[in-house]
Amino acid sequence: MAVHIVRFRRAGAEAWGVVAAGRIQPIPGTFGTTAELLTRGAAGARELVARPAETGLAPDEVEILSPITTPCRVICLGANYRQHMIESGMDPDAKAFNMFFTKSSASVAPPSTHIRKPAHVRLLDYEIELALVIGREVGAQVAVSAANLHEFVAGVTIANDVSARDVQIPQTQFFKGKSYRTFCPLGPYLCLLDRDEIAYLDRLELTLTVNGEVRQHDTTANLVFKPAETLAELSGFSDLSPGDVVLTGTPAGCALKVPSPLVTRIGGLIPEAKKWALFVKGQSRSPRYLKEGDVVRSAIRSPDRHVDLGEQVNRVTKAKP
Repeated sequence: MAVHIVRFRRAGAEAWGVVAAGRIQPIPGTFGTTAELLTRGAAGARELVARPAETGLAPDEVEILSPITTPCRVICLGANYRQHMIESGMDPDAKAFNMFFTKSSASVAPPSTHIRKPAHVRLLDYEIELALVIGREVGAQVAVSAANLHEFVAGVTIANDVSARDVQIPQTQFFKGKSYRTFCPLGPYLCLLDRDEIAYLDRLELTLTVNGEVRQHDTTANLVFKPAETLAELSGFSDLSPGDVVLTGTPAGCALKVPSPLVTRIGGLIPEAKKWALFVKGQSRSPRYLKEGDVVRSAIRSPDRHVDLGEQVNRVTKAKP
């Protein structure tokens, strides 16, 4: 049975709870990190789901925190949805390997956080992603398949891979452009999946809106590299630990529009400073980049609602000096 867990703060104390029938049932025990919750608290959480719901807490009685505690690894995949690759000028059928990069865990934030836009950033973009939450230590290359994927993935949550495109691209700094504080809202729910439920990872629907307008909508059925393939490749060069997250890529519909091949060729003839100044100027004409006051909503769920990761609601604000 899918178990939907939240981490919350109430009266100055942090705790974990299972969400059932719109109420939060606190999980017995103290767990300081996501790893501790997964290794020592998962059984208690499953027992709560199996019992009739008690009174519990109303969500508005608590402050919902990120279900992923830091420090942790935040590993990301680039261009991993078919239509996103096509709109970026790539052939998804010709892709032979994943494009991996990382975000600083300083970017991890609660699901209702304000996304703080640095003063120097003009091209602030959104990227809804399904985040895999790692459930065991990986210290060597492993063979991962649909049959044993549940041994490595404890559950899933929502991520927004917020990106400063005018840092990421002109400076060729994926890590920097995607790692400002509040640039990785996670949650609200960490959904634990049983072995028989892991197949849901192939049929989850992702939807992101900005000020009520749908900007991104797709299903994980359209992932180029599925979770098992991704983790098998990743294990060849990176260790993993319980509580780490792997963001599986974003669908089409981001604000960023990749220049045509002709424009790219012409850009190669222009001095670097001039080329990137033109890039930023051209991208700035798009009304789709995030501005102060914009409200971003992100949701991931299965069509039958058996897996429902809740909703992130993030307002864009000015970063503190």
